[in-house]
Amino acid sequence: MKKTLLATALLSCIAMAHAADQNGTQQLSPVVVTATRSAMPVDETLAPVTVITRADIERLQPQSVQDLLSGLPGVAFGNAGGIGQQTSLFMRGTNSSHTLVLVDGVRIGTVGAGIPAFEQLPVEQIERIEIVRGPRSSLYGSDAIGGVIQIFTRHGQAGENPTPSLNVTAGSHRLVNGQFGLSGGTEHAWYNASIGGQYTRGINACRAAAKKVGGCFTDEPDLDGYRTYNGALSGGYRWDNGTELSASLLKSKGDIEYDGDSQNYTRRSQQVAGTKLSFAVLDAWKMSLSAGQNLDRADNYLNRADLGANMVREGYLYSRRNQASWQNDVTLAPGQLLSAGVDYQQEHLRSDTDYLRTSRNNTGVFAFYQGQFDAHELQLSARHDHNQQFGNHNTGAAAYGYSFTNGMKLTASYGTAFHAPTFNDLYFPPFFGFPTANPDLKPEKSRTAEIGLSGRPGVWNWAVNAYQTKITDLIGYDANFVPINVSKARIRGLEGQLGADVDGWHVRGYLTFQKPENRSAGSQQGNLLARRPERIARIDLDRDLGAFSIGGTVNSEGYRYDDAANLQRLGGYATVDLRASWNFQPGWSLQARVANVFDHHYETVRFYNQLGRTAYLTLRYSPSR
Repeated sequence: MKKTLLATALLSCIAMAHAADQNGTQQLSPVVVTATRSAMPVDETLAPVTVITRADIERLQPQSVQDLLSGLPGVAFGNAGGIGQQTSLFMRGTNSSHTLVLVDGVRIGTVGAGIPAFEQLPVEQIERIEIVRGPRSSLYGSDAIGGVIQIFTRHGQAGENPTPSLNVTAGSHRLVNGQFGLSGGTEHAWYNASIGGQYTRGINACRAAAKKVGGCFTDEPDLDGYRTYNGALSGGYRWDNGTELSASLLKSKGDIEYDGDSQNYTRRSQQVAGTKLSFAVLDAWKMSLSAGQNLDRADNYLNRADLGANMVREGYLYSRRNQASWQNDVTLAPGQLLSAGVDYQQEHLRSDTDYLRTSRNNTGVFAFYQGQFDAHELQLSARHDHNQQFGNHNTGAAAYGYSFTNGMKLTASYGTAFHAPTFNDLYFPPFFGFPTANPDLKPEKSRTAEIGLSGRPGVWNWAVNAYQTKITDLIGYDANFVPINVSKARIRGLEGQLGADVDGWHVRGYLTFQKPENRSAGSQQGNLLARRPERIARIDLDRDLGAFSIGGTVNSEGYRYDDAANLQRLGGYATVDLRASWNFQPGWSLQARVANVFDHHYETVRFYNQLGRTAYLTLRYSPSR
């Protein structure tokens, strides 16, 4: 019944957007950089892309990155207990370590587990997010099996007068969230500086059975709070000859309480810094040099109540990733561009656990060609990675597009990708005398074939993509729990999205059908991969009414299993969010949002609770509104 209602609502949105303005003005296609490593209109990428803008963020009023991205095509999350708790993303049914995440071009994620901390990314510091689905290892190297997500932080504009921005939010569970920023620029320069923070008393993150089994193996029906502070700096300068130098810094630090033996908590900090210099060597040759660093630090403590000298540090893990890139973009002829370059990466960790090795480096060489010939488009890419630990690995991709005279475009692509084994897989020391790592592990490898059809008629846009991904050498475990390359998976999927902004209506619809299937020999063959639903759908519908706006979101996900054996089923769910906004002065708005209106109880990770009905009130100053 829920699926029928959701499908009906989605069709109604399409009809509403189409009927609202049959003669609407053609909208400009947004420019993206993640799909090709160079700026180009999203319609020319030949890759399925979803873009979230700053205007979208302010309209949707999310409290976290998970809040913002849930329900987008191919996107599913597993969350361990609400805001600030551990959050994993499964892109197109792949593993949580199979999606590459960049912040202003810098790769993030812990060196030990190889998983980015989505829960620690402050949503109010974000200007734009580009989500590219499908393999991109031939451009970026390891991890880009399911796709690439690039987050761009807020920035100023050249020629802009000093402009402040402000938002203050209060809500359920004693949530308080605030951000203040100042941006601007001169004729050639631009800058942005902002600080923010968030606190919530939280919910009881983990529930446990009477015998204290489950995700947290304890029974602590207390509230698990979360507090964080963040700051961002960015700036740049562009000379008259087009040479451009830019830099950015994002840092967040916070405490996360979780259920354990006695009010455990983690003090975690994450820092991303990067700089880039681009200039024209010749009229047809543009060069860019970039460098960046990602720091991630986690300190685990016992006895949260005994702050100060009595605190006991249970363990720590510090990771550092240094990165550098040299890229050349050469225009071969009108409509033909060749990009080639070198990426270098060094990973290092320090921990109270004595890893067998604590550092490694990787060098990647890549080339990417894109050409347009009347109605035909062609994109070819190849990359060679040499890693200090696992040796050499080659990846490649080819994509073709044909534009029909009626504005529709047909695309077809094939690409390979890989995921390098993590430090935990390779170097974790023996535990109670038993080996828990395997330094001879090979990278997990994938092959993806895809076909798509898209269009941008008038004021709205739509796209449908079908794909199949086969993954081999998946890292599993033998009878002694030693990681080995044994598993296989096959994922088949169909994704759709549509959007329109017309006559005060803002319509977005997303739909995903996927079959993430275990193809390894044995009793689990044919099972669904853990924590990945087969069906995902979302509708965003908003209406501007002069100084007021109202809107809502319906987000629905089908059932999933919490285990590889498919014995622990987590039921499907649908949530409804309602929101309103009042622009009472130029740039000033008062916003209200009620999430999970019908107080639906559900889990995306077994034993871990999710937020029920919550309400938020926001005062925002944003001159761009």
